[in-house]
Amino acid sequence: MEKLKRYVIFLVGLLISSFGVAFITKAELGTSPISSIPYVLSLQFPFSLGQFTIAFSIILILLQFIILKKNFKKEYLLQIPVSILFGYFIDIAMLLLQYMHPTSYIMKLMDLLLGSLILGFGIYIEILANVVMLPGESFVRAIVVTWNKNFGNTKVIFDACISIIALCFSFLFFHTIQGVGQGTIIAALLVGFIAKFFVKIFSFLPNILFEKVETK
Repeated sequence: MEKLKRYVIFLVGLLISSFGVAFITKAELGTSPISSIPYVLSLQFPFSLGQFTIAFSIILILLQFIILKKNFKKEYLLQIPVSILFGYFIDIAMLLLQYMHPTSYIMKLMDLLLGSLILGFGIYIEILANVVMLPGESFVRAIVVTWNKNFGNTKVIFDACISIIALCFSFLFFHTIQGVGQGTIIAALLVGFIAKFFVKIFSFLPNILFEKVETK
């Protein structure tokens, strides 16, 4: 029952996060770093942002398997169904927000900030559930564990690398910048801070929601 509760909470967090990604994307100032490659590809090919998110996630899971080798645990395979759900959640969110077409810079910025807030809260809910990590964070963890690196610094480098790759795809396909921009940088800086803020102010929640594990 305890495990089921955690997975339900995680799915809620996943759904909230998908709306955060959708809001940031619809702001048209550049999507979040982890969605940058899937989004640019979705602008060029007849597949949705959610579908490319699933494909990109599967690639990250395969890379984890290569990096971790024997240290790749069976429970890490849970990332596969989670990635598929997240991809479909993103497509649903994008469909529900299809009416959003901010024209002024102020409106775009407001949508970006709102999306960052929503995404940060969604990530906090996922952290609260403490059952499985999304492939992006899990890939960073694999690097940290294998080569004894700092998680925060590695995450920043990872976000920068995938954003640069997305930029390269953008120039290759459109000969200009699309899908990556100042919003990508703002989201990268804000979302983690927002998630940590929620962790701090709601530090009492785990004791209320979950059973305490007694240690002997």
